Amino acid sequence: MHLYNAWLPPHVAEETKREKGSFARVVRTVKELYRPDDPESVYSTLTWIPVIKLFIDAESEVALEDVGTLIKIGLELFHVSQSNIYAQVKWGKILLRLINKYHKKLSLKVQWRPFYDTLISTHFTRNTGPEGAILKQRHFETLTSLVQSCRRFFPPGSALDIWSEFRPLVENPCHNSAFEGSGFLRLFLPTNSDNQDFYSCDRIKECVVLWDSIPNCHFWNCQWAGVIARVVKNCNFIDWECFLPTLFIRYLNIFKVPVANGCESYPFPLDVPQNTRFLFSNKTGTLVKAIAKSIVYLLKPHSSAQEHLEKFVNLLEQYYHPSNDGRWTYSLERFLLHLVTQFKKRLKHEQQHAELCLGRSERTFFVNVVLKLIDRGQYSKDEDLSGTVVAAISILSYVEPSLVLPFVASRYFMALETMTATHQLEIAVMSMAYVGRSLLLTSLSPYSVKPVHLAGGNVFFDLLRVSLSNALLGMDANDPPKTLATMQLISSIFSNLASLDDNTNGLLFMPIRFSQWLDEFLSRLFSLLLYLEPSSVLNEGLYSPETSGTFLVQYSSHYYIMLEILLGRLSKSLYDQALRKISKFVKTNTLPGAVEEVGLLCCACIHSNREEAVNHLIEPLLLSVISSLEDTLHMGLPEGEIPNALISIKAKPALSPALETTINYKLKVLSIAISYGGPALLRCKDEFKEAIVSCFDSPSWKVNKAGDHLLRSLLRSLTHYYPTDQYKCILCHPDATALEEWISTKDYHEDEPVMPPKWHIPSADEVQFANELLDLHLQSALDDLYRICQARIHSEPGDKKEHLKVTLLRVDSSLQGVLSCLPDFNPSSRNGMVEDPDHAPFLIAGATGLHIGSSELREKAAEVIHAACKYLLEEKSDDSILLTLVIHIMDALVNYGRFWYDEWSGEAWNLESASITEPSINFIVSSHSKGKRRPRWDLIDKAYLHSMWRSLKSSYNKFCATGNFHPSNHMTLLLDDLLKLCLHNYATVRRLAGKSFLKMIKRWPSMISKCIFSLSENLRDPNSPEHAVLGSCAILTSKTVLRHLSMDSKSFSSFILGILLSSHHESLKAQKAINELFVTYNIHFAGVSRSIFRTSDYHRNGTDSANLVSQIISLGSDSNSLHWRYNLMANRVLLLLAMTSRNYLNSSSEILSDIAGHFLKNLKCHLPQTRLLAISALNTLLKESPYKLSAEARPFFSDDLEGSTKSSLEGVLTRIFKEDGFFNETLNSLSLIHIITDTESTSRGNNGNSILQSQADKSITRFYFDFSASWPRTPSWISLLGSNSFYSKFARIFKRLVQECGMSVLLALKSTLEEFSNAKEKSKQCVAAEAFAGILHSDVNGILGQWDSWMMVHLQNIILAQSVESIPEWAACVRYAVSGKGRYGTRVPLLRQQILDCLAIPLPPKVATTVVAKRYTFLAAALIEISPQKMQVGELQIHNRLLEELLGNMCHSSAQVRETIGVTLSVLCSNIRLYVLSDHHHSQGGKNDVNNQLTESCIKILTEQASQVLMNIQNASHCVSLETSRDLNAPNGHLNGDSQDDVKWMETLFHFIISSLKSGRSSFLLDVIVGLLYPVISLQETLNKDLSALAKAAFDLLVWRIFWEPHLQEAVSVILSLANDSNWRTRSAVLTYLRIFMHRHTFILSRSEKQKIWRTVEKLLIDIQVEVREHAAAVLAGLMKGGDEDLARDFRDRAYNVANLLERKKKQRLVFVLLNSFSW
Repeated sequence: MHLYNAWLPPHVAEETKREKGSFARVVRTVKELYRPDDPESVYSTLTWIPVIKLFIDAESEVALEDVGTLIKIGLELFHVSQSNIYAQVKWGKILLRLINKYHKKLSLKVQWRPFYDTLISTHFTRNTGPEGAILKQRHFETLTSLVQSCRRFFPPGSALDIWSEFRPLVENPCHNSAFEGSGFLRLFLPTNSDNQDFYSCDRIKECVVLWDSIPNCHFWNCQWAGVIARVVKNCNFIDWECFLPTLFIRYLNIFKVPVANGCESYPFPLDVPQNTRFLFSNKTGTLVKAIAKSIVYLLKPHSSAQEHLEKFVNLLEQYYHPSNDGRWTYSLERFLLHLVTQFKKRLKHEQQHAELCLGRSERTFFVNVVLKLIDRGQYSKDEDLSGTVVAAISILSYVEPSLVLPFVASRYFMALETMTATHQLEIAVMSMAYVGRSLLLTSLSPYSVKPVHLAGGNVFFDLLRVSLSNALLGMDANDPPKTLATMQLISSIFSNLASLDDNTNGLLFMPIRFSQWLDEFLSRLFSLLLYLEPSSVLNEGLYSPETSGTFLVQYSSHYYIMLEILLGRLSKSLYDQALRKISKFVKTNTLPGAVEEVGLLCCACIHSNREEAVNHLIEPLLLSVISSLEDTLHMGLPEGEIPNALISIKAKPALSPALETTINYKLKVLSIAISYGGPALLRCKDEFKEAIVSCFDSPSWKVNKAGDHLLRSLLRSLTHYYPTDQYKCILCHPDATALEEWISTKDYHEDEPVMPPKWHIPSADEVQFANELLDLHLQSALDDLYRICQARIHSEPGDKKEHLKVTLLRVDSSLQGVLSCLPDFNPSSRNGMVEDPDHAPFLIAGATGLHIGSSELREKAAEVIHAACKYLLEEKSDDSILLTLVIHIMDALVNYGRFWYDEWSGEAWNLESASITEPSINFIVSSHSKGKRRPRWDLIDKAYLHSMWRSLKSSYNKFCATGNFHPSNHMTLLLDDLLKLCLHNYATVRRLAGKSFLKMIKRWPSMISKCIFSLSENLRDPNSPEHAVLGSCAILTSKTVLRHLSMDSKSFSSFILGILLSSHHESLKAQKAINELFVTYNIHFAGVSRSIFRTSDYHRNGTDSANLVSQIISLGSDSNSLHWRYNLMANRVLLLLAMTSRNYLNSSSEILSDIAGHFLKNLKCHLPQTRLLAISALNTLLKESPYKLSAEARPFFSDDLEGSTKSSLEGVLTRIFKEDGFFNETLNSLSLIHIITDTESTSRGNNGNSILQSQADKSITRFYFDFSASWPRTPSWISLLGSNSFYSKFARIFKRLVQECGMSVLLALKSTLEEFSNAKEKSKQCVAAEAFAGILHSDVNGILGQWDSWMMVHLQNIILAQSVESIPEWAACVRYAVSGKGRYGTRVPLLRQQILDCLAIPLPPKVATTVVAKRYTFLAAALIEISPQKMQVGELQIHNRLLEELLGNMCHSSAQVRETIGVTLSVLCSNIRLYVLSDHHHSQGGKNDVNNQLTESCIKILTEQASQVLMNIQNASHCVSLETSRDLNAPNGHLNGDSQDDVKWMETLFHFIISSLKSGRSSFLLDVIVGLLYPVISLQETLNKDLSALAKAAFDLLVWRIFWEPHLQEAVSVILSLANDSNWRTRSAVLTYLRIFMHRHTFILSRSEKQKIWRTVEKLLIDIQVEVREHAAAVLAGLMKGGDEDLARDFRDRAYNVANLLERKKKQRLVFVLLNSFSW
């Protein structure tokens, strides 16, 4: 049994034993409900998921066999519900919780393939289903989380299967499928014991090589770092030593920090598809957690990982400094947090499993290293980082107190002495609070490890004394942060001490007299309370808060806890001393600005000693209130009685403001103070009665409200269960009796008795008193209210309203006070009879308190409130205060306890702080546990919260376990009343009524359908007022209602038609609400009930799908006069129905044909949004593709083949597009979407024009989860292709039309396509490019004949056209046409080779340079879509032919052409290199080897020629400089023809380098990049500014590139040779590169290489150029912090010796000069 259940009130704890049988019954019921032959039976099981969740949240003790059975049933239900992702989300979430809770006890085997199939069918296919974006997002999150939890249960061999499945995807890093493959590998790859034989050093090496294939990509790093982290943690048999330098250099470069004042992030991150980024985890926090996990689990005795970690921390340490924060601070903060957390988890695992891997020396090393980061980040301006530092200090103080505690002490004393940086004191005090327990354990426990250098630990005793003394000075109303930190420190220290007394022997270590300290503490506290100011202005209306709202009672404040602990631990004498001072302060001061603070102070006194506190605090306050109220005027109520009739008062009495404030203050203090009074309050029974009656009799509304608070607090104190004496110490620590023993919930066992808390169980006298209060303030108030409503008593309107307010307030107070202690309504059975609720099956145990009153009293209240609501709506419908009170009463009647629990639980859980948490590992006393230890009072608080939650759920869900019960008639009356109030003309009333109404229908789902019909009718009714429409939309927008629509076809039809037929409302607010309702429904769409498409259900449900579709088609047609937004809504509903019906109907061709034809016509609709929706619809509906050639049919392909079958849509579609002028009108309409301004462009242009659409429209016209294989299939990095208006969705329409209807589409489209291709308007050329791309990519029968007939000529004409405006769009057309087919782009399009051959045809002589650039741009666009590993012979020949052509044209006269040549050359070289590395290349043999040799020779010529060209440029520049110096009149030098060709050649080369680095393809061209380092660095400053600009651009990218062996050694030699260059600017550039180069490669550089670099920089310290010397000094200063301590120490020693030598020579020279002067 869980500790929280064992500590429930005794009879409730006993009841929990029945939950095992209850859970077994639930499992049997779920098993019986699911029928494999009936897919709809899944819905019947969903109603039991909240019930299963109850048992999990309740920590119920259930049979493990039942859990295993339920998981197996749940997995089966999950897998068979692929067409119902709502059911998968519900079952997936509950399975996830069950597996996470019981995984250590379960023995399961779960297959990975069904999860993968679900993932593919739902999120990675072209037709992903109609479900809304929100639902699909939750589905993916649930599914991926479920896979992560089930990985531990994958059977043997799964890892190999998963690797074989996804390894081919990551082979081609130039394709987007690589990102998808890495995401799948990270998600599915298991490391459980059954699959560990899969992992080996060779496998890890393969992963590391793959990781390097895409550099500087955050997404790629996330996936591989996650895989490596899991393997490092779970596969400890792998020898990681050889991988450590590589891994640490990877981890270091992942942190985007500004090295050498450079840019902190890579300027051109690789473009990962948006859907892939969204679907696979790539958050910075996740990546940093993987890094921290890897580092922690790499640490082993005698491993070099420690050395690497120390260097790693030394490099990052400077970025934790407060003055060096930036965007990188978040990742560094997460790294510190996860580093310490993972270390703690590892220690815990090793201690529990007796795996003593990390010894004392390793722990000491780790703490020493982390303390460097803590020291830097402790006073950070970033609150998250400073908070993480404090939490890390707390954890590490239990690992190595001898290191951490002196550190904390030194910082604390330093903060006390600091006068300028006062913010440091807050952090220092918080640090003291967080190490309070470890400090006390280290000081007091005889078994703790004593710090040798602290003289027996006396410094710790002094630290405790000083901290407590200074805590008194820390309470300052003008410094809230310091005050809150001080209170946290006091509560932390006193939570550890068993008792507080001057005479306690165990506290002799603290030389403090607690009596004196207590007096000073209370004086400081009183002073603080006197000067408190509320944080906001108080509103004393109906909604006036009970609290003052100062910082002492805000989020996570320890004020109340501090008081409870302090007063609870005081001895009897000290408590009496404190009580006297508190009593005097409360009686002599009225503090309206500190109501709750004073109330909590009194409450803490009562909680510690009820009898004494009631005598000294409650009774005097009560008498004072009664005395004050006796002297005031009353509303006409006889003293001590409740009147039978309202007495008219002509002059309304009033209280003076001062008296009103005083009474209000004291009453509110009383209401807070008596919360835990219990039986001690009975002594003031009569006084309470008199005071409450007088409050309700007062003419002041403030006093009435204060009386309301007092009554409900008194009833709760009398009737509810709550713990008492929880702050008294019961268990002393075995190693230090002066300290309290803290408890872990995971260490609790039933056979080990742990002192349970004492609970307040109401006595008979308390119950009697509570019943008297109910008779006085509920029964009589109900009678009075009923008489007012029925008899229509006549009196002054103001008096009547005031009396109604007070009467309703009394009813509300009574109900809120008793909550579920007043028995619930008796529900009705299916036959309409009232059933005994005790016959409902038992679920979970729980009770708020003892029952008082009866269910008849609650039913009477419902009847009276129903009458009152009817009366108010008829007579006082404009009085929002009275209606609000009625709503609160209704909520208390049907949703009792919900709001109170939510409010209280939120405050309770805020105190989850490390200052009152002891981690599971404790090396101070060598005592470890299974979980965190907490003080007993904290666990009792959580048990109390658990008890309240149980009481709420046990009654709230009592009748959901059976279908025999329905809401009672009284509840139905209240539901109808609330529904009316939801449509009220006041927004405040609608909002409050709506909240209560939604909670009610969530409890009783059978009532939802009724409200949907009623509310939908309000939308359709043209006479409905605005407020009725607004209220209806607010309810219909709720998730409860939207979920119901997917299961009830009749409600769905009513809802949809209600929206679509509501365009007649003229109010802008109403129209906005209807629009928001539809958008919300759209993104939450969960499907439609199958019954709507069943012929047998047409007449029964009245939902004939054909009639519904025809009606919606008429609403969505272009000829309809509806507003365009309603036209859009109708078309969207039509699309959703079509997609849903495709899954349900065996014969849906007629409906789908009508819908597809409708959307095809809408392509030429005059409404732009409707056109966009038609595009999405056609891309979804056109899927049969009978004319498309399959991969199997291609070897036998002939243009004469005819489609064996026709599409069911072909007839309808053909009739439409053969209409005269159809395609001309359609392309004209689509071209209008491409109209963009000169300053606006789209980055990728795949989803339609965003200018014409609002965010709401986008959510309707676009599917948020487009299929993963979205276009383009390769990363977009070429700037020439970046800004285009090519929309792949448009191209896909024409492709699908051709595949659906064959050559007839081409014949109808040809003339229009040629016309638009030659148009002058760019928008028309854009849509022509999209149509032509779709045709080229269609792969249908007859396409080759059409290519030879006119397509090739058409493409050649496009290339030779002189227009340049639409080059990016036509390049995208070519790119689309050659894109690989299939989900991973591996199948070659039919026309790819023909298109490449056409592009490779040389241009005619003397064409314009724009045409040359256009051709190369088209070639680059085509070549990046080719998969290099799978290149065919023809493609390889084109590569080789183009390579020779490009190398020959590198000196082209046009800068634009040179750029395109450089880009195309980088693509060619990288493609060829990837092909050479592939297995496909090796399998070809012979001829390919010859091609490879030719290619490599060309690349070698490239690098060799670069050296010669560089020399020529430098020589020419030198000559020009000499000529310029001779001829002073020449403003600029000039180069001869050969030198200009050299510059042009070098510019092209720089474009090649830039393109290689930007594209991520540099991993396969590292030898070329290294060979070109010299020109990049040496040409930073030349006479040719364009050349220098390109060199600098290449340099900015080059500094991010990591070089691996064998290229690293060559790179170092090139860099060092550049340091001796004759040009000082080159030497300075080398220094800039060296600083960053060392940071990027510090772990993989050999010691000799580092020494050479250090020597080189030292040599430049004495350079002849002053700028170089200054730069070298700065670089050397950076290298000193670079982690190479031995090299830094060596330089420091040598520099010191040289400085001493120079100083001695200087002195000798001075002495010699003085001697000479004296001799003279």
